[in-house]
Amino acid sequence: MSETLLRKDMPESGHVHSIQSRAAQYALAILAVGVVTGVMAPFAGQINSTTVALVLLLVILLAAAAFESGPALVASFVAVLCLNFFFLPPLYTLTIADSQNWVALIAFMVTAMVAGQLSAYAKRRAEESESRRIEIARLYDELQGAFAEASKTEALRQSEQLKSALLDAVTHDLRTPLTSIKASVTTLLEEGKLGTENLQLDSEARTEFLEIINEETDRLNNFIGGMVNLARIQAGDLHLRKSWTPVDDIVRNAVDRFGRRFSAVRLILDIEEESPAVFADADSITEVLFSIIDNAAKYSPENASIRVAVKRVAEEMIEFSVEDHGPGIDISIRERVFDKFFRAAENDTHSTAGGLGLGLAIARGIIETQGGSIWITDGRDGYVTRVTFKIPIGDDEDAETAFQ
Repeated sequence: MSETLLRKDMPESGHVHSIQSRAAQYALAILAVGVVTGVMAPFAGQINSTTVALVLLLVILLAAAAFESGPALVASFVAVLCLNFFFLPPLYTLTIADSQNWVALIAFMVTAMVAGQLSAYAKRRAEESESRRIEIARLYDELQGAFAEASKTEALRQSEQLKSALLDAVTHDLRTPLTSIKASVTTLLEEGKLGTENLQLDSEARTEFLEIINEETDRLNNFIGGMVNLARIQAGDLHLRKSWTPVDDIVRNAVDRFGRRFSAVRLILDIEEESPAVFADADSITEVLFSIIDNAAKYSPENASIRVAVKRVAEEMIEFSVEDHGPGIDISIRERVFDKFFRAAENDTHSTAGGLGLGLAIARGIIETQGGSIWITDGRDGYVTRVTFKIPIGDDEDAETAFQ
């Protein structure tokens, strides 16, 4: 009960305090005019009335700046009375003998009131501006907090995705080849041991197991190399060894490497005649081209064809493109396939493609590091998907800069 009464009394108490504060402001404004008048009154015959008016006007401006417009208005009225009574002849009366003094008094009264109102208005605007500044600062802090929280949430989400992707790498890209290697090595070691007389391998079988070991070791090596290259690209620590290299050599090296892995896919080469040499890191460009061809083969049906084209384009650039007859890449995710750990066909049950989704991410990093760009479009002439990248041809000035 007492708490309820206390709550009811609190607004009334605050209202009383506000009235007292306002009354004090009026009293101080009147007192200030009175004090200044009292100081100057003994010298009424020696001080010019204009000087008195300016001093009183200053008091009014200070009252308006310190308090509200109400105290300033009252101070203006009191100042008019004091100016008339103590400084305008006949002194100590509220009558004015000279008509010019009437004009001066009215001018002072209007000036004092207007100045007081303007000063009070300026104070209110300043207070409003400060209030808005504080509110903006508060909202900005809240917005920063929200962004920080959102960034933290996004970072956690990406961290979970990365953990999931790395777990997939361990369970598939590392464990699968290790399992194959272990099984092949175990079979070779068990041959001829006591109790395994029935396990006799001919030369062809041994060669096949050794090839499995060799291929799966290459697969592990490529996976680890891809992770290292991606880390170097993201850290800006990819060391390029640029030199003048014929475009034909880049294509031939990528095709030769591809031919040793895929025999069920036909490569069609469409290389522009008299293609120039390029000043680039030929090994990394070859790796990019091979990676794109390899990716196309993984998603292509058996006995399908893959077209590799090279031509010179505007702005002294060389354009490489690889087209395939695979399932295609939806236009909505063509940019995302260049993100690390993203695989366009990870839900495609008809695809035998494995991998962690690093190939195109590494390819983009290598191409952009050498001043080029890479993108995906629809294929032409019956082909479904076309992956294209272009790099600068370079000139002697680039070569001179590289060797400095």
